[in-house]
Amino acid sequence: MKLPMIGVINLIHEADEMGSLTSNRCLATVPFGGRYRLIDFVLSSMVNSGIPNVAVFAHTKFRSLMDHLGSGSNWDLHRKKSGLFVLPPALEDQTDFGKGDLYHFYRNRDYFAHSPLDYVVISRSHMVANVDFAKALQHHRDTGADITLICKETTDEVPGLARRVRLNAAGRIVEMQHHFGRLASDIVSMEMYILSKEILLDLVETSLAQGRDHLVRHAILPRLDQLHVNAYMHEGVLGVVNNIAAYYRHSMELLQPRIWRELFFQPGTILTKVKDEPPTHYRTGADVTNSLVANGCDIEGTVHNSLLFRGVKVARGAVVRNSIVMQNGIIRENGSLDNCILDKEVEIRPMQQLMGSPDMPFLAVKRKII
Repeated sequence: MKLPMIGVINLIHEADEMGSLTSNRCLATVPFGGRYRLIDFVLSSMVNSGIPNVAVFAHTKFRSLMDHLGSGSNWDLHRKKSGLFVLPPALEDQTDFGKGDLYHFYRNRDYFAHSPLDYVVISRSHMVANVDFAKALQHHRDTGADITLICKETTDEVPGLARRVRLNAAGRIVEMQHHFGRLASDIVSMEMYILSKEILLDLVETSLAQGRDHLVRHAILPRLDQLHVNAYMHEGVLGVVNNIAAYYRHSMELLQPRIWRELFFQPGTILTKVKDEPPTHYRTGADVTNSLVANGCDIEGTVHNSLLFRGVKVARGAVVRNSIVMQNGIIRENGSLDNCILDKEVEIRPMQQLMGSPDMPFLAVKRKII
C-alpha cells in the first residue's frame, strides 16, 4: 500500500563529529554494519513503509552519495510512478552551502508543489533505526497534530549528539532543546518530522520572510506554543550515529543477535547497494568467533568480537579483536588490532600492533598506510 507521503532525507548541515571518517564523504554514506551505509536505514524504512517518492537534499561531499544511490533501483525507486530524487545545492552560488535547509526547500518548492501527495516526512540520515512510517502517519492523523516528531524513550546514555524533548500528559511536545543541550528528559528526538505539505510550505515561506532559514531552530522551536507538535514513540532499536564513540558502540552492538535481527529485519528488511562478491574464504588455521563477516573476505588469522566489511584480508598470525575493518582492509602477517576502526583500504604492516579502548577506539583513515 502506497502512503500519501513524500520522503525527504535532509543532509543540510547535519550534525557531524565523525572526524576523518567524513573527511572525503558525507555522514550519510559512512559505512556501517558490514556492507551498509548510514542512509540505508531511513531510506529502506521509507520504502518498506510504502512511501513512493523520496528526495535526498544533498549538501557537501556528495560524490559517494551519488555513487551509492545510483538510480534508486536497489530500493525499487526507479519506476515511472515512484522515484528517488537527489537534489544538490546550486553549484553556481557558493553561498548556498552556508544557508539553512528551509532555503533549499524553497529552491525546490516546485518538487513539493507538483506532487499529488499530501504529507511529508523529513528525516536526517544518522538515525540508525528501522521505522514504520505508516504507523507514524496514522498516529499523526489520529491525533490531529500539526507536526508529529518521532521520538525514542530511553534511560540509557546516548553517545551520539541528540536533541531531547519534554512532553505533557497528552503527548504534546512542550519543550525542546535548542541544539544538543542538557534538558532533563528521557525522550530523544529522532529528527523525523511528519507534517502536511501545506504546513511545510507555509513554514518555509513565513520563516524565510523573517530572515530565518532553519527548519527546527527557526520554524518549529519558536512556535511550540502555536503549533500542535505531538510525539510518536518508536519502540525499536535506535542508534544516534554522528560521532566516533557512537559509531563504535552501535557497531559493536550488532554482534548481539537480538539487536541485529530487530534492526535489519523488523518491521522490514534494510536494503543497500548490491555488490556481487564470492563467499568468504576461511583458510586452514582461521579462528573466528562472535563476529560479523561480510562476503569476499579472506581469513587465515584470528578474528574475535569484530566486524569485517567486504574484501577484508586477515593474514596468518594476524589478530583482530573488538575492531571494525572496512572494505578491502588488509592486516598483514602477525599484525594486531584491538579496539580499532579502519577505514576503507587501510593496510596494516606485518608485526604492526594498534590498540585503542572502547571509549576511544584507534581510528585509521582511508588510504593511509599505517
